[in-house]
Amino acid sequence: MIRVLLADDQTVVRAGFRALLDLTDDLVVVAEAADGERAVSCARQTRPDVVLMDIRMPGLDGLAATRRIAADPALDAVRVLILTTFDADEYVFEALRAGAAGFLLKDVEPAGLRSAIRTVAAGHSLLAPAVTRRVIEEFARLQTPLTEAAARLAPLTGREREVLTLVGAGLSNQEIGRRLLMSPLTAKTHVSRAMTKLGARDRAQLVVLAYETGLVRPSGELWGP
Repeated sequence: MIRVLLADDQTVVRAGFRALLDLTDDLVVVAEAADGERAVSCARQTRPDVVLMDIRMPGLDGLAATRRIAADPALDAVRVLILTTFDADEYVFEALRAGAAGFLLKDVEPAGLRSAIRTVAAGHSLLAPAVTRRVIEEFARLQTPLTEAAARLAPLTGREREVLTLVGAGLSNQEIGRRLLMSPLTAKTHVSRAMTKLGARDRAQLVVLAYETGLVRPSGELWGP
């Protein structure tokens, strides 16, 4: 079972998501929160696999709550999936940098929501196509200077840098393996080593780093799990 925490200040939204997930055999809601402080507290108490996190909540907002969860070593296995009602939410990029595994629009179809939760729980990143372009534009605007980028990438081997570039371009481990003539398991090993060396929490943060350091140039192409 994939354990889910719902964090949204609107009772009707939480009720709708709970009703949907309760009808799914492999998903279960373990707690609900109406604000960021409660979301962090519930995450620590229940240790869910995935937190469905609204950004705009009273008190501690979803962005700050995501940052706290991502920074807590005890919650290292918890993945945060951001939910937003706007396709140009100004906080989306910061949410990814804070440690979110991805985000979705709240009007996602039921099947899409279930699939997204499973994808994130499996350790993959998820970026809704409707908001991809804005995020890529933000990557371009905030790109790290070349000297700093070189310093950040210095711990990587040449092969790990190649793998990071392909992760940033949206390739899966299987696709990376085919491109670099290695097994998917070997590709996964390189991804894991890159995450450790760069201090990335998950694959989504590797994508952020790939864009910020210029390994991947914004091109308007979509990337995903």
